[in-house]
Amino acid sequence: MTDEHRDVREFFTARAADWDTRFPDDAPAFEAAADSLSLRPGDAVLDAGCGTGRALPALRAAVGPRGTVLGVDLTPAMLESAVRAGRDREGTLLLADVARLPLGPEALDAVFGSGLISHLSRPGPDLAELARVVRPGGRLALFHPLGRAALAARHGRPVTDDDLRAERNLRPLLARSGWRLDTYTDEDEGYLALAVRTP
Repeated sequence: MTDEHRDVREFFTARAADWDTRFPDDAPAFEAAADSLSLRPGDAVLDAGCGTGRALPALRAAVGPRGTVLGVDLTPAMLESAVRAGRDREGTLLLADVARLPLGPEALDAVFGSGLISHLSRPGPDLAELARVVRPGGRLALFHPLGRAALAARHGRPVTDDDLRAERNLRPLLARSGWRLDTYTDEDEGYLALAVRTP
C-alpha cells in the first residue's frame, strides 16, 4: 500500500462510524446526480470510492433488479458502515483500489464517483483505469453535494488555481484519460462533471 493510500484509508477510517450522520440531508443530491448518468434497466454501474454507499440505492433504482451495481472502496471501515446501513442489499461491495479494478475491459455502462477525484493518488492513470472498464459511449459522473467554493469555505480555505475539479484543469485531464467532458456544473448547491467514454 502506498503512503497516499494509507493516508486516505486513515482519513476515512477515523470518520466512517458517523459519516452518514454528519451529512444527513444529501440523499436528494445523490439521487439527482445518479439520474444524470441516464442509466437504463439492466445496466452495470460502479460507485467508485463508494464510502458508506449513499449512492447505491439511487443507482439500484436506476438499473433495476436485473442490473449490476458495484461499490468499491479502499477503506474497510467505510464498507462496514455501508453494511450496517443495509446498503449491501443494493449492490455488491468490494474492498479494492480504483487504480486496479477487478473488472474486465468495457464491463460497465457507467461510473459514479462522489468526492472521488480529490482522493486519487494518480488522477490521470486512475481515471484511465475507470475508462478501461467502461464501454465506449458509457458515462462518468464526478459529483460532490457541495460546489468547490462552498466546500473550500467549509474547510476554511480558498479555492486554488490548481484544483483538479476546476473545468480548465479537469477537461484536459479527462481527455488524456479516455473521457470527453460533456457537461460541467459548479454551484454552491453541488458539483457535477459528466463525461463520456471516448472510443
